[in-house]
Amino acid sequence: MSEVHRFIAVEKALYPVALLCHVLAVARSSLHAWLEAKGVRRPRERADDALAHEITVIHLASKGAYGCPTRAR
Repeated sequence: MSEVHRFIAVEKALYPVALLCHVLAVARSSLHAWLEAKGVRRPRERADDALAHEITVIHLASKGAYGCPTRAR
């Protein structure tokens, strides 16, 4: 659902929030809650990005020995 909220946050400069929420079947209260939680999400997103980077480094260092094997297509 966050993709929809992100879309509304961007498009609210061009269209009324009430219209966007109605067309996309999103409660305005959920949009406002999502916007207010932005400060809480940022540290988690940074931590997730750091973990993903660490996993990538380990995977590359092990020459693919760790992690899900990819199939050749």
